[in-house]
Amino acid sequence: MKKNKEGTQVAKHKDKKSFKARLSSIIMCAPVTIWSVLFVLVPVGMLLFMSFMTKGPLGKIVYKFTLDNYAEIFKPVYVTVVKQSLLIAVWTTVLTILLGYPLATVIAHVKKKTSGVLTVLLMLPLWVSGLVILYSFVVMLNNTVLMSLGIIKKPIDLLYNNFAVIVGMIYMFLPFAVLPMYSSIEKLDPGLIEASKDLGAGPIKTFCKVTLPLTAPGIFAAVILTLIPCIGYYMVTDMLGGGTSMMVGNLIYRQFTIARNWPFGAALSIILAAIILLMVLIYTKLGGDLDDLGA
Repeated sequence: MKKNKEGTQVAKHKDKKSFKARLSSIIMCAPVTIWSVLFVLVPVGMLLFMSFMTKGPLGKIVYKFTLDNYAEIFKPVYVTVVKQSLLIAVWTTVLTILLGYPLATVIAHVKKKTSGVLTVLLMLPLWVSGLVILYSFVVMLNNTVLMSLGIIKKPIDLLYNNFAVIVGMIYMFLPFAVLPMYSSIEKLDPGLIEASKDLGAGPIKTFCKVTLPLTAPGIFAAVILTLIPCIGYYMVTDMLGGGTSMMVGNLIYRQFTIARNWPFGAALSIILAAIILLMVLIYTKLGGDLDDLGA
């Protein structure tokens, strides 16, 4: 009987401990959960609901179910905008990866103090207002300024075109691409590189067969952090594109402001969010670490 009582007491004690552990975890997770529900799930749910509504006169929303907002995306004028958005986003992503991977490699292989300094220098543009940076690009790419400095003799179309937009995008998103690649390169086991060299593989073969596959999750994370924001980022396009370049982000912004077609803007936003979720899902299926996306 004593053993049974002792066993019952031990079980009750364990239950109390497990209950306290569950309660403490619930309390710890409650603020983040509430924040996510109020400021992520609820707004997305409102956008999803609004995307199936009808635009009324003077920009009012008529609560009448329709699929026309999603069908309208396939009109030639909007298909052209999507194509141009993808073209600019792909070029920006490719060039950002090509520039960022060597930089991430350098940061990962130098001393810790030097690595810290380089990381701070890399993050400096994020501490400056985006408007200031974009206005500086307008000045730098201006033909008048370049000709007065003697850099060029004849005017060159460097501003208010896709070239200027891509340059601005690369500058804005380079830090976001470098950090996940740096994280993957830093985790790479140096012994694997040495083993590849001992087996007779040259630097190029070692990079293609060992380094590149093992750092692929970081590269894919950099692609996600560059490609998707490029499509939805409208400020660079407005200031450096001069209205000649139209992207999905600009289209969404104008639907909510100028055109006052909130249902169509909501449909575009939902599609963009679905693309983001799909790419993140593919990234996780390929073995990517979600922590790298928050780098």
